Amino acid sequence: MNLPTTTLAVTHRTTYRYSTPVEIAQHLAVIRPMHCPWQQVIAHTERIEPTPSYVHSRVDAFGNDVLYFSLDTPHERLSMTSETTVRLTPRWASLDPEATPAWEAVADRMRFRAGVPFFAESEFCYASPNIALDQAMRDYAQPSFDTDTPLIVGAIDLMHRIHADFEYKPSSTTVDTPAARAFDLGHGVCQDFSQVMIGCLRALGLPARYVSGYLRNDPPPGHPRLIGADASHAWVSVHCPQSGWIDLDPTNDVLADLDHVTLATGRDYSDVSLLRGMILGGGTHHMDVAVNVLAL
Repeated sequence: MNLPTTTLAVTHRTTYRYSTPVEIAQHLAVIRPMHCPWQQVIAHTERIEPTPSYVHSRVDAFGNDVLYFSLDTPHERLSMTSETTVRLTPRWASLDPEATPAWEAVADRMRFRAGVPFFAESEFCYASPNIALDQAMRDYAQPSFDTDTPLIVGAIDLMHRIHADFEYKPSSTTVDTPAARAFDLGHGVCQDFSQVMIGCLRALGLPARYVSGYLRNDPPPGHPRLIGADASHAWVSVHCPQSGWIDLDPTNDVLADLDHVTLATGRDYSDVSLLRGMILGGGTHHMDVAVNVLAL
C-alpha cells in the first residue's frame, strides 16, 4: 500500500554571543537529522561560523550522527545553521493499541536474568543522568497500567494524563532540570513533559527513550498549531516487542507522525543536547535560536 508522504524543509539556526572572547573551543553538536524507516533525509547542509579549524563526524552508541569541531582562534560569536529536507511516511496506519502485549509481559521480558538473552532495548529501562527511578512517578503512572492493560493503551492514557495535569510554562526550568524536579513542579517545557513520562514508564520497568527533533510550523488547514513549534522539540518513544518504537508527544497529546522530524534519540536530554563541550574564556553568553519547519 502506497501511503501519502509529507516533505518538510527544516532550517535551524543557533547563535551564541559571548561577553568576552573565547580563546579556544571544542564542541560536540547534534544537528543532523536521522535516517529512519519513516524518515528519508533528501538533502542536508550545515554551516558553522567562524569556520572550525577541525571537523569530524561519528555515529554514537544510539545511532546519532554527532559532529565534533574545534575553534582555535578568538571569537565573540558562534553560529550554527543547518538546513535539511526530509520526506516522512505515515507510521501508525496499522497500529492497533489494543493488540499490543500486556505491559507486565513487556516489563518481564526486559528484566535481566542470568542465562537469558539480553535485549538491547532494556538499556532504556534504567536510570539515566536526568531521570531517576522514582517511586512517586511510578505511583502516578500506575492508574494507566491496570492488570493486563495493553502496553500502548496504557502509554497513550499516561500521555493524556500528563498533558492534562502538567502546565506548559516556558523558562520555568533549565536544560539540566531532573525529571523528578519537573514532576514535583507540575510544569515545564517539552523536555520536562518528555522526561517525566519516560521516568513514569521506566519506573514500571518499561523501555522508554528520549527523542529530540522539530515540529512543523505551518499545520495543514483545520489543524491546530502544535506547542513548541518555534524551537527544537522533544517527545517520548516506548518500545513494543511486536511494533518497535512507538513515539508519543505528551506536550501536544498526539502520536508523533507527519508533523515531527526526528533529529536524535538517547536516554534523556543529556545524550542529545544540541551543543556541548569545553571553551576557554567567553565570560557569560546569550543564545538565540530560530527554527522553521515548512511543508514543500
